[in-house]
Amino acid sequence: MSFSDYESFIRANTVVASPPLCPEIRLHLATEVTPLWQATEAVLDKAQLPPPYWAFAWPGGQALARYILDHPAAVDGKTVLDIGAGCGLVAIAAARAGARVTSAEPDPFACAAIEMNAGLNGVSLTIETADLLGREAGDWQAVLAGDMCYERPLAERLLPWLGKLASQGALVLLGDPGRAYLPKSGLEPVAHYEVPTSLELEDKTSRDTLVLRLTPD
Repeated sequence: MSFSDYESFIRANTVVASPPLCPEIRLHLATEVTPLWQATEAVLDKAQLPPPYWAFAWPGGQALARYILDHPAAVDGKTVLDIGAGCGLVAIAAARAGARVTSAEPDPFACAAIEMNAGLNGVSLTIETADLLGREAGDWQAVLAGDMCYERPLAERLLPWLGKLASQGALVLLGDPGRAYLPKSGLEPVAHYEVPTSLELEDKTSRDTLVLRLTPD
């Protein structure tokens, strides 16, 4: 599939809307879960791609984006990595706050959505498709991870890598609504939000969500 194919699919299966916690940001988002999953099932099976997580503004990402928008000094002028960028919400918030942003995201559908969403919001960013968790920790000044602790294999790769970055002096912030594999220690809460959610995606109509700073070892 070409970029134009991904773009056409996204336009056909999403609407431009703002997530509840970040009304100043516009994104291509799905309004219903099941139709999108059904529309992508055959394509995803053939291409061995993950489900369309990029079509939703997850609670952890919304909280982290809100924090960055309200505290732009945290990233202003810094080189920032948004790891597992999804729809690009957190990356866009960081770019609006004055950061030089790279969105790390291997899913080509998500990469197309990030580029389209960045355009909607008039910001520039770089997209990285490589698996950064398999590399040496880079020289990022800040690293942002929204809603990334939802499965064990990912968390077991992500958290040690983030720990290396924190030990090198990077500001590492996580947005998380209490996912199962969020660490029980080594995190300092910096903000708290109640994020409205859909019962199609979550088991509640809102999620108590924290922004947490990963403390160096």
